[in-house]
Amino acid sequence: MKIETKSRLMMTLLAIALLAAGTGVRAQETLRLTLQEAQQYALEHNQSMKNANLDVKKAELARWQTFSTMLPQVNASFDYQNMCGYEMNMSGFKIPFDPSGTFSLTAAVAVTGAQIVGTMLQDIAMDMTDISRMQTEQTTRANVKNVYVSILVMEETVDLLDSSLANLERLSATAQASVDVGAAEQVDADKLQVQVATMRNSITSTKRSLQMLYNSLLLQLGAEVDKQLELITPLDDIMNVGNALQLMAHPFNIENNYNYQLLEQNEKLARRNVTMAWMDRSPTLSVFYQYSKKKYFGDEGMNMTPPNMVGASLSLPIFSSGTHTAKIKSAKIDLQETQNSKQQAIDGLMVQYNQLRYDLASALESYDIQSKNLDVTKRVFDNLTEKYKYGRASSLEVTNASTDIISAQSNYIQAVMSVVSAQIQLENLLNEQ
Repeated sequence: MKIETKSRLMMTLLAIALLAAGTGVRAQETLRLTLQEAQQYALEHNQSMKNANLDVKKAELARWQTFSTMLPQVNASFDYQNMCGYEMNMSGFKIPFDPSGTFSLTAAVAVTGAQIVGTMLQDIAMDMTDISRMQTEQTTRANVKNVYVSILVMEETVDLLDSSLANLERLSATAQASVDVGAAEQVDADKLQVQVATMRNSITSTKRSLQMLYNSLLLQLGAEVDKQLELITPLDDIMNVGNALQLMAHPFNIENNYNYQLLEQNEKLARRNVTMAWMDRSPTLSVFYQYSKKKYFGDEGMNMTPPNMVGASLSLPIFSSGTHTAKIKSAKIDLQETQNSKQQAIDGLMVQYNQLRYDLASALESYDIQSKNLDVTKRVFDNLTEKYKYGRASSLEVTNASTDIISAQSNYIQAVMSVVSAQIQLENLLNEQ
């Protein structure tokens, strides 16, 4: 019995080990991505990008549907008739109406001016859909970059806070040892212990935020939720002040902006709608060919159905009680409104360009200040902790210095994200990636 129990125990342990090994294999599925690779991965897997690509295909199909209405339409039909034995009596002669079937094949074409203009409208719609797809691509790149940088900053924060926590823990232990031998007061040791707890809480909170950012990046990438991410582009390579200064000096070619391109297409669409309104007065040309074959299921009857038929028609609207005129005037008013909105949007884009350059310049100045402040605060803290070991600094000074580090790190994070946000917005406006 003991041997059987040991055997079962060994099998259970083996199963647990295999399960743990399997879990370890999944945990090792790590995506090592540079910023550019992460952006490209998102363009291929992000669900919004997939929908944008599908919208382009839908627009292409809609254009073909409109164009196909001007191509020949072919229909086939079969009719069966049975008079149930009826016979026609004409002066003593009986004419039977035997069952019959008729097969018909019809090919027809109808072309109007509205169809031609409608195809042009679909061309514009397809162009607008493609521009929207490129906007989605631009937004996806920007979102990935924003989260990518946030993760790098948070990881840098955790490293700094861990280093500060290690120093505080050593000082707290030293202070408590001094209290135990009667060389210091308990209140000084308590202050350091509280600061250690505060620092630990700050680290825990930062790590939670960091995990949320990783989850957000997985969502932006369109990757599986159990994937592990490793970001290999250094923060310094992204926070390139020289590139930001070059971006600020870049001239604004408004024709590269996607919003402006959509405005251009909207104006084209309004112009085509005016043409479409005029096309209601255009003639409609129709041409058809019909082949018919009638078969009697009995004695051959009198077949008066011609096997071939060709026809054509031309219709022209004459009078519509002012409906067409009103439609044309309304389309022209829509065009004027579109042009006014376009000009207003252009002015807004120019103002936005100047404002974003100012915002980026301010963000860079703040980033420079906060970077120096963080470095100084770190050196002050290290200096005070060293003095505290030899009794040349008080616990209050150390506590204040550790608080300053947390505050400086928070200000540094805000400064970094302000630079990234301003740079991304200016890049999107200029359409520079």
